[in-house]
Amino acid sequence: MTSRIAPLPAAGKPGSPEELRRYDLLLAGFDLLDQAIAVFDATPKLVTWNTALLRLLDFPESMVRVGTPFEEFVRFNLRRGEYGAGGLSDAEVERRVAERMAAVRAFQPHQAERTRPNGQVLSIRGVPIPNLGFVTLWTDITEQRRYEHLIESQNAELETRVHARTAELEAATSRIDKVAAQLARSEERLRLIMDAIPAMIAYVDAGERYHFANKGYADWFGIDKNTIAGKSITEVFGIDAYTQIRPYLDQAYTGERVSYEYSRINAAGRQVYARSVVVPEASEAGGVQGFFVLSIDITEQKASQAALIQAQKMEAVGQLTGGLAHDFNNLLTIITGNLATLKDKLPAHPDFEDHLEPALAAARRGAELIRRLLTFSRQQSLDPCPVEVGALVHGMMQLLSRSLTERIAIRLDLPTEKLHALIDPHQLESALLNLAINARDAMPDGGRLSIAVARRHIPKSLALLVDTPPGDYVQFDVADTGTGIAPEHLPRVFEPFFTTKSFGAGSGLGLAMVYGFIRQSGGNIRILSTPGVGTSVRFIVPMTDAPVPAPAPARHTADGADASRLVLLVEDDPEVRKVIRQQLTELGYPVLEAANGVDAGTMLEAVEDIALLVSDTVMPGMGGRELAALARRLRPQLPILLITGYATGEAPAAMPDIPTLRKPFERAGLADAIATAVAAAVPPETPAP
Repeated sequence: MTSRIAPLPAAGKPGSPEELRRYDLLLAGFDLLDQAIAVFDATPKLVTWNTALLRLLDFPESMVRVGTPFEEFVRFNLRRGEYGAGGLSDAEVERRVAERMAAVRAFQPHQAERTRPNGQVLSIRGVPIPNLGFVTLWTDITEQRRYEHLIESQNAELETRVHARTAELEAATSRIDKVAAQLARSEERLRLIMDAIPAMIAYVDAGERYHFANKGYADWFGIDKNTIAGKSITEVFGIDAYTQIRPYLDQAYTGERVSYEYSRINAAGRQVYARSVVVPEASEAGGVQGFFVLSIDITEQKASQAALIQAQKMEAVGQLTGGLAHDFNNLLTIITGNLATLKDKLPAHPDFEDHLEPALAAARRGAELIRRLLTFSRQQSLDPCPVEVGALVHGMMQLLSRSLTERIAIRLDLPTEKLHALIDPHQLESALLNLAINARDAMPDGGRLSIAVARRHIPKSLALLVDTPPGDYVQFDVADTGTGIAPEHLPRVFEPFFTTKSFGAGSGLGLAMVYGFIRQSGGNIRILSTPGVGTSVRFIVPMTDAPVPAPAPARHTADGADASRLVLLVEDDPEVRKVIRQQLTELGYPVLEAANGVDAGTMLEAVEDIALLVSDTVMPGMGGRELAALARRLRPQLPILLITGYATGEAPAAMPDIPTLRKPFERAGLADAIATAVAAAVPPETPAP
């Protein structure tokens, strides 16, 4: 390959063999990076590069030489369609070359991505070198998920090159005097380049003291690059982190290349992670005389992996919960319906009331429990609308005061501006109340509960880490001064039925419901807690514009329904069908029954007196939506009401006027739903001629 350093005069005092060795070792390490790097002087012309430049960008080797003008690379790329437009005329090519050269001469630090014609995606970063030129770094991000394999193969190559360079250095001793002056200048230039590389590179001797570290390496440890040389690994890492890597260093002392991960607490108190590769340098006398270190910060990757695992776990629990909802709702329909009928038929007596009312209340609580579980599993439909959150929180003060003890002080920090969130207001109130009750239980001896609301912008750089789209959000901070949560319990606090409270003191669904509601609303939530100090819950929900005032829609009631109309009831569960038939009969409707959609379709064709269709949504064979579509074809004006025990219930396509009633329900709810269905199906009045 052509020399990658511009020739320099051989004047001046020759450098030492150690300086030449260090120069070549830095150049060898330079070649081992995955990224392609090229350095241009102020002209701009090519000064130096690494071998990855030819591999990633497919430039002819004859073109990549010292002194190649930058515009030659631009012209070559334009002619092969590298910038997204091929087949350009010579004049168009030259015009675009001139545009790019004008931008280069006013060079500013930049970072961009480019998709090549072969589908390869490159991340391009340009950094100026003060008074010298600029360095450009290309990173192939197409295969970034297999970078572990690339690092392994590259470091195998690094080990080979180190041995090869060692042999070359022994043969090149006689030429050291001729290149000493050039080496001094090149070494300084390479130091500038190494500092511009977004990777952590260092060299440590056999006594575990640093001889070199680039700026990225020193910055990661919070140390000045100029003072790290001479420090020991223990001084730089700290005892805890050094204990983690000590076994790998022992392995490297045997001459084996090692790769490992470790973590440390930085100056800001945050735990950060790195993946390192250590390549031993063999000594002429035998053994190891030092180590080359290449490290990558993987803190963000670790955070993304943890978020993915948590999301997968929550998704699995959510799917299980959603699958059970239908059966539970059918059971609760049977229980509530029969209890309500029994209550109506029994004569008034205190003993009857003492038994029936608790049973009905328990059934209703069971229905609410299912709704909360479905909110957690993101399968319960919400009713989001623009909500002025400051007014909502302020309006909850009386409720919160009654829910907390007198020994707990409540402090609100609400914005002066009106912030509107796109969210279900009832679920938001329930979430805040849940958090307040948890805080109360954590402060048995009293304390302070703080609720703060503020505007929050999530930039693109943070969106991936917090698993939400970039944009504007409303942020809630609910903090207490209670007992806190043990660190081993924090990863499980959002799991359904997990609780640290004593037996019978909590269901373990409060935080699970809050988590499901916030995620279903398009936000995210996190908990920070210190035992003995307190807990802080922070969540964000999407911000929206203030609502446009609109007239309230008219509410349909059962008063307008004709109770004499014949109802066709379709339900595959006989016990549920029996309960609904009783409710319809008690409302005054005559009822025909069908156990499936096929039989119901036959009845619709044969019985002209059917004036209302009430059907379950999910049934074997023909389901409720298909039956509704058939009914509309046979009788376009027939009122239809669908019922469902699942989390979601949608009308058939092109028939949004068909209402859906969710199980479990009581007689009054059924009456209202029928009135809505009848009103929706009434044909418009034909104007008189």
